[in-house]
Amino acid sequence: MQWVLALVGVLGVSASGPLMAAIAAPALAIAFWRNGLAAAVLAPVAATTRRGELSGLDRREWWVLMVAAVSLAAHFALWVTALKLTSVASATALVCLMGGWVVLINRFRGEPVSRTVLAGLLVAFCGVLVISGFDTTVSTEAVVGDLLALAGGLFAAVYTIAGGEARRTLSTTAYTSVCYALCAALLLVACLAARQDLGGFSGRTWLGLVAVTACSQLLGHSVFNHLLATMSPTVVSLVILLEVPGAALLAAAFLGQAPPPGVYAGLSLILAGLVIVVATRGPAPRPIEARVD
Repeated sequence: MQWVLALVGVLGVSASGPLMAAIAAPALAIAFWRNGLAAAVLAPVAATTRRGELSGLDRREWWVLMVAAVSLAAHFALWVTALKLTSVASATALVCLMGGWVVLINRFRGEPVSRTVLAGLLVAFCGVLVISGFDTTVSTEAVVGDLLALAGGLFAAVYTIAGGEARRTLSTTAYTSVCYALCAALLLVACLAARQDLGGFSGRTWLGLVAVTACSQLLGHSVFNHLLATMSPTVVSLVILLEVPGAALLAAAFLGQAPPPGVYAGLSLILAGLVIVVATRGPAPRPIEARVD
């Protein structure tokens, strides 16, 4: 069942890059609305079904939630901006290198990493490089976009690790509703500080914002947050690498951004790396019942 959910999550996040690149709105505004709308959907559910859990949050849980929210806000601010500067394929590939950041961060935290896991990650990252190719535009704007996407991947890694910690004691509904709300609040401040428009958009733009919220936030991020209770952050971050070919194909179909010729070879490498890591690590221990919605 967890791999079916993982497939749903991959399909959801694969739509994220193409949708946000096509939305005619400022980058920070897009990031704010996808989190704000998701929080608005989840808040009534959490208030009804998880009231006791939310009212009983302790200091450690609030700290982890804040780390996750700040990291998620920084991730979106950097990545959505990158999508406006470079190609969807390159931005998605670079941000999905979060798997390497996860391993590096966990290594500094004292978690041992086997050579087999490192080999699997290396194979998968080779697939990312094959799919994304080199940025042939060689423009300053594209280079800046690529660097922003790379930094966005670092914050995505911190967000994923924090989510794994939060899901040790919090249900998916409680965690996502609070995290998305805090993230939206931070992005709202950023929008106001940058004087970015938050409204006055066309109906097509609002439809795009609703679509990216439904597909990428609720059926993408939320599904992977749920899986963090049964999969390690390393495995989850590696599964998310499948977003790279998905986003490239969607960008080709709807934005006219043709994927690199090696997209299928790259996909094969990503799948091979995923198999190596999953076969080596296996799923994380089953969480206590209170953590499962």
